[in-house]
Amino acid sequence: MKNRKLIISLIVTTLFLGAGISGNLDQTTKSNHPKVVTKIKYNQSEKNKADELASENEDLADEISNLKQKIKKNNKKLKKLGKANQTQELSQSNASAAKLANLNYSGQDVITVNNNNPSFSKSDLSTANGAWQRYGDLDNLNRASAANALLNLSLMPKAKREPLHVNPTGWHNKKISGGWLYNRCHLIGYQLTGQNNNWKNLITGTRQLNDPDMLKYEDQVADYIKQSSSHYVRYRVTPIFRGSELLARGVEMEGQSTGDNQVHFNVFIFNIQPGYELNYSDGTSKAA
Repeated sequence: MKNRKLIISLIVTTLFLGAGISGNLDQTTKSNHPKVVTKIKYNQSEKNKADELASENEDLADEISNLKQKIKKNNKKLKKLGKANQTQELSQSNASAAKLANLNYSGQDVITVNNNNPSFSKSDLSTANGAWQRYGDLDNLNRASAANALLNLSLMPKAKREPLHVNPTGWHNKKISGGWLYNRCHLIGYQLTGQNNNWKNLITGTRQLNDPDMLKYEDQVADYIKQSSSHYVRYRVTPIFRGSELLARGVEMEGQSTGDNQVHFNVFIFNIQPGYELNYSDGTSKAA
């Protein structure tokens, strides 16, 4: 019994001492580790850059808006100047047409106008907008007016030509020796732009006017254009009517190559047919 009490006493003492040692160890372990403090630092540089770019964009947007307003104002000024130039050109053109309309045929099919110099301005010869073609409106008698173009290889037709069916003013055709008296005569030849049954590009012209007289100049232009895709020719053909006549007295043809003088002409070609007397008021005719 005495021994049993001794054993129990030893066990209790051992457990007590063990608990004390364990507690001291825990405290020692905790005291040997430093206290850790976590601090988070945010990088603001990207946000600052974004704010700067946003500010720059706002400034640019204001500048663009101001530039658009300036462009709008300048376009209005250019439009006014263009109308003024166009009015001046029309006035000169009308004066030239009136003089040509009063000419009478005296045996020479083709005569030079303005010393053979076409009346194009510097801006007329600009190639900045590439090739183009423009046809004047029919007048109150349904007669064609001037046809203008900046000709280039890009305008030349690639499709097969269709038959003509338009009857221009003064169309009273009839058979004569060797063919027909009249042709549906293109102001700007089909080979140059591919315009075919276009009322604004057709007049009643004698076979003599169409071929060989006009064709001679059309071929000259076509040959030059075909030499290079960079070749341009400013071209204008104006039908000349006297008063209210329906059959044109002739055509004025003007051509000028840009950048050189290989194509350079201003001629008036009479609308006549040898051996026939034409009534220009309506296009009827009789043997001379």
